[in-house]
Amino acid sequence: MKLKYLLNLFLLLSLQSFGQSSMFSKVEVLEDLDYLYGSLKDAHYNVYAYTTEQEFEFTYQTIKNSITQDSLTMLETVNFLQRLSAAVNNGHTSIDFPVGPYFTYVEAGGTVFPLEVALEEDKALIRKNWSSNENIEIGSEILSINGMPINEILSKIYPQISAERTYFKNVKIELFTLPRYYWQVFGQVDTFEVEMLSGGAVQKYSLQAISAMGEYEAKTEFLISKGMKLEFFENTAYLRPGGFGGEEEVYQRFIDSAFVAINVNQIENLIIDLRNNPGGNDSFSDYLVSYIADKPFKWNAHFTLKTSKFLKEHTRKNFDTTEVYWQEVLNRQDGEIYEHAFEEYQPQPKNKRFKGKVYVLVNRQSHSQSAVTAAQIQDYDFGTIVGEETGDYPSLYASIFQYPLPNTGITVNVSKGYMIRVNGSTQEEGVIPDIFIKDHLLDEKDEVLEGLLEQINP
Repeated sequence: MKLKYLLNLFLLLSLQSFGQSSMFSKVEVLEDLDYLYGSLKDAHYNVYAYTTEQEFEFTYQTIKNSITQDSLTMLETVNFLQRLSAAVNNGHTSIDFPVGPYFTYVEAGGTVFPLEVALEEDKALIRKNWSSNENIEIGSEILSINGMPINEILSKIYPQISAERTYFKNVKIELFTLPRYYWQVFGQVDTFEVEMLSGGAVQKYSLQAISAMGEYEAKTEFLISKGMKLEFFENTAYLRPGGFGGEEEVYQRFIDSAFVAINVNQIENLIIDLRNNPGGNDSFSDYLVSYIADKPFKWNAHFTLKTSKFLKEHTRKNFDTTEVYWQEVLNRQDGEIYEHAFEEYQPQPKNKRFKGKVYVLVNRQSHSQSAVTAAQIQDYDFGTIVGEETGDYPSLYASIFQYPLPNTGITVNVSKGYMIRVNGSTQEEGVIPDIFIKDHLLDEKDEVLEGLLEQINP
């Protein structure tokens, strides 16, 4: 139990780091707010892509006026600063969930809300019941918690989450879970009066908070899966490549061996699963695509970067400035946007490629490079996309770099690049599947994979 809890927290901790101090003065926090405000405007590719200058300025001033106490905890500090990065409304420009304070809270015996939810069709549907009340049914809709309508609760959580649209904010709430976000925004609550719709009738339950360590973190599963898997279903191979990161040689060996096995077994259909995929580096995804491509390809139509005074200072401190990529960052004028060209990636030799039908599974938890890869495969007609719309856009502001705020050490992610999908579309939407199958997260049933296999092998 303890091991699983630590693994869950490790996954979260890998996404965020914080300074060591637990308390900060008002002056320190205001200085970091100003630093964040200036750095976002200077370093982001287009800070007003999904907001207006007036809206961003209003949020900044509102946060500034709200910081009135003489000293602030790390959690209070994160909550203030996170709201400014989230105001950019760009999923890759963020201050992430405050894992450090949460870890401390959990270790000290903290408690959390006992129900996990899936956010589907504008409803908060119960997907896990960790409470002691066995009468609560999976799939019931939460209407209110402690007298506050669920939509109002979500509206208080949304300002902490960086995302281009509400659909993607809900994806991130599902990913990091409502119990954790509820704690972040509302603090420790011992009893929850929950109103829900179940079986067509409104039910009311009084639920006790549960131990964050022993009863929640020890049981809950992290939605993102980085594991690799190859499985065969009659004339169909199922390949989950895992996240596009880590040790590249290990990754390539797995992909090589998988396609050897697929071809040896003379498989007719290949299913590549990019659901619940965190994304990562294009060198990983391109290597995968090279096994199903029948011509040279790229992962984008255009990839442009913005250099800035802030990025240059960061580059000189943290990167190898003899590399061509970073030299160009330093040699361009402050604020200049320029194209970074990628060479076409070559497909594998004909005898190594898979030549049957390819299907690619996606869902709302297909993040970043996994969404871009699905769009790439769709645009080149290398395969058929199956599942539901991705949360991330395939034409997106990304190519992030990270830096710590000077006083608090809180890590900020900023998008310095903009990439356009292969077909040139800049529509503000995720990857739209060719075959739509809803990926419900309420149970263990795999609607997408099972539904596709039924179509392939009727």
